[in-house]
Amino acid sequence: MRIALGLEYDGAGFCGWQSQANGCGLQDSLEKALAGIADHPLRAIAAGRTDTGVHALSQVIHFDTLTLRPMSAWIRGVNALLPKAVRVLWANQVDEKFHARFEAHQRSYQYLLVNQPVAPAILAGKAGWFHLPLDLTLMRAAASDLVGEHDFSAFRAAECQAKSPIKHLHRADISQIGNSFLFDFSANAFLHHQVRNMVGALVYVGKGKHPPSLIKALLQAKDRSHAPPTFMPDGLYLSGVEYDAKWRLPCTHRSLTALPLLIN
Repeated sequence: MRIALGLEYDGAGFCGWQSQANGCGLQDSLEKALAGIADHPLRAIAAGRTDTGVHALSQVIHFDTLTLRPMSAWIRGVNALLPKAVRVLWANQVDEKFHARFEAHQRSYQYLLVNQPVAPAILAGKAGWFHLPLDLTLMRAAASDLVGEHDFSAFRAAECQAKSPIKHLHRADISQIGNSFLFDFSANAFLHHQVRNMVGALVYVGKGKHPPSLIKALLQAKDRSHAPPTFMPDGLYLSGVEYDAKWRLPCTHRSLTALPLLIN
């Protein structure tokens, strides 16, 4: 039997999604809790691996088990065994052909950036921060060049293991809420550190160091060494994973704008 779960987590206290020898991965905590309900070891497969310090509003995973339990046990029972920073939002039995990673056709991320002279205390670890004023119009103009199918080598981490740097970005939008900026990105898939690298470049445009044409130049150069530094992970959230309706999953997309997190 294959079960799919929707997860929410605060990634600040973990070393990323992937299981580690010292047990610091989110995958380690989840598999331990699932095993406590299933009464046997199992493997949890995620739609995507989030890095150290990166959060999730809607991560999707699947696992296989022969243990019969009501769906409520995979929610309330597992949550009782998880750290407080991780929660199962829903559980659904799925066809055994379903695969959380390979069946996903779009992934979405949001980045919350507080723009004020002093770093926020309440949102420490939950939001990125930049001290100089940023221009929304300039950043939006630059972000529009990211949309479409491109070679994103200039926004790819050196340790990225993706087979191809070519990805299709469906959405690159920025909104301003008081003294905060919310970056929205959706693509068929993302490279390692791609979102944080795109945010870093857009911030350089927003503060006036480079014109909006920087993005187009970086895409054409296909060289990471020419791009601005990688931005901090604190404000990055996996906000959704899209699947074909045939899998009949509950809602797999959530938004920071719908949560009581933004404080201005």
